[in-house]
Amino acid sequence: MILTVTLNPTLDKFYWVDHLPLSLERVEEEILIRARKSVSSAGGKGINVSVFLACMGVETVAMGFLAGHTGQIILRDLLERGVTANFVWIEGENRTNITILEKGKEYHPVKIHEEGPRIPTHAQELFLKKYRRMLKRAEYVVLAGAIPPGIPETIYKDLAREAKAAGVKVVVHAGRRPLWEAVKTGPFFVKPDVREELVVGDMPVRTEEEIVAAGKKAVEYGCQACLISHHITGDILITPEGIWEYEAEVPLTKFKNLVGADDALVGGVLYRLTKGDDLLEAVKFGMAAALASAEVEPKLCLAPAVIEHEMRTVEVRRKEDR
Repeated sequence: MILTVTLNPTLDKFYWVDHLPLSLERVEEEILIRARKSVSSAGGKGINVSVFLACMGVETVAMGFLAGHTGQIILRDLLERGVTANFVWIEGENRTNITILEKGKEYHPVKIHEEGPRIPTHAQELFLKKYRRMLKRAEYVVLAGAIPPGIPETIYKDLAREAKAAGVKVVVHAGRRPLWEAVKTGPFFVKPDVREELVVGDMPVRTEEEIVAAGKKAVEYGCQACLISHHITGDILITPEGIWEYEAEVPLTKFKNLVGADDALVGGVLYRLTKGDDLLEAVKFGMAAALASAEVEPKLCLAPAVIEHEMRTVEVRRKEDR
């Protein structure tokens, strides 16, 4: 079983528009933008991973905090997709994240992310009790996404330590300080989220050389694999055995929705690892899952045959031995 932790779930809402004004700073009192299509779905990085895995037939349990009417919508969506839910309910309302995709520029979305509800201490304590029980059943645990108000940024480090002590392989898919604190525990697999800032820990990751340096630092802490995005269609994998570059020749104009692509990547890696693939092949499938997801309007591509076909576009090159 693969356990996912999404401490700050969201209801993802997508709007497709034909045109966005060059500037919203106009004299008029209001600007009307009509959406030609809109959809919503349960979201948050860990939740997206669970949805992907469940649709691939992998047993998965999603954990975190739910609140209010939005939480009910998130829960219903997860259950309908075959994800087992084990959330802690709190007062308030889960956040809603909005993504606006302009026709012809879908590769450059406009995003509005809410902060999310504050998590009270008693709810955190209840979550930890549930988490410790679920670790007894898990093979992997995915710690993913933003940290909500009220929870310390060291939470992923604490959860990773508990998982490792229970013999569970840890995957961290987050950014900034929560990621780097967890890296220091030596997790199995790390996929830094560098969307807001091209930094891993206090190390910039703007160039290939900087990415490799940051990945090597993670490996020094005991990580078995660190996969860092170089650009939209290219990632670099750093492991104790060597460094590999994954690259796909896909035009940006082919992309329809980039949201969730990184989560499909993590889900794809885990799916193939559970099937017995080695890490290099699993990462190739994961990257193909990310590309296939970016090429469809739904947040995740859940068709194995399409992902397998996409693998043909992914080239793997060994950059150096460790």
